[in-house]
Amino acid sequence: MSSPFTVIWDNGRRELLEELALANRPLRRVQRARTALAAAGTADAVIARTLGLHLDTVRRRRRRLAAEGLAALEDRPRPGRPRRYGPDVHLAIVATVTWARPATESHWPHRAIAQHLPATGTSASQVGRILADLDLKPHLVRGWLTRPEDPDFFLKAAELSALHLHCPPGSVVLSVDEKTAMQARSRRHPTRTARRGDVKRREFEYRRHGTASIVAALDIHTGQVLIESIARNDSATFIRFLRLLDHSIAPDLTIHPAMDNGSSHTSKATRAWLEAHPRFAVHHTLKHASWLNQVEIFFSILARRGLLHRGEFTSRQD
Repeated sequence: MSSPFTVIWDNGRRELLEELALANRPLRRVQRARTALAAAGTADAVIARTLGLHLDTVRRRRRRLAAEGLAALEDRPRPGRPRRYGPDVHLAIVATVTWARPATESHWPHRAIAQHLPATGTSASQVGRILADLDLKPHLVRGWLTRPEDPDFFLKAAELSALHLHCPPGSVVLSVDEKTAMQARSRRHPTRTARRGDVKRREFEYRRHGTASIVAALDIHTGQVLIESIARNDSATFIRFLRLLDHSIAPDLTIHPAMDNGSSHTSKATRAWLEAHPRFAVHHTLKHASWLNQVEIFFSILARRGLLHRGEFTSRQD
């Protein structure tokens, strides 16, 4: 005759494995599931040694598994004062955070929620605990951008990605874009280097010495980058950079520039120049998808991992 542990293991194995796979399960519930999986045909001492539990804990759990089945994974009711704030209070707080708007603030602080719901008798700290339990964070906001409806979006994106992955014969693939308004700033007082037990310290106040802008063309398949400093980001400046590319690249190669839909890239003057130079086979990134342009990665490295993020410059040329 099968033991109750064998029946639990056979009939509830999938549920037990799902418990172990979920990352947000409490540790005590996961340990109960592990005990249940190990209960069939395994001695209590072996289970306790394998799972790092006390022998009495294993015995108690096995008795609950035999009597209650998979319901033994749940916590039993604990003694103590009954819940003071029931579902109605939680619902009122959720409705306030998600639907109502404060009169004079951009979001709902905990104290304002408590004052807005005086009938519930909640304090600001209790509101914070309830919101934390519900994983609601009214003080945070995350930006996002709605992509225009384009049924061929992924097809067009795949075509541009394929151009990046495989260079057409007799061609060069360039990723072209501008990075503008890079501030030349220097700190009013010298930066203190890191020391043992103390991080690097940088003066908060700074002096501005103007801004710098560049236009860059990244050769996708060699990693070479051609950069020009620019004073203005307009069609005339961009056309001068296209002429530089035209003169710098061997005349027998077709140039495939990938660029976004900025005004200097799509102006009437730029389109006319490109039409007069058929060796340029332009590929525009999709609207709100400039992240497909690989030169953005170069700009990110330059700004965050390179000099710009922590650099100090005493002039625009510097």
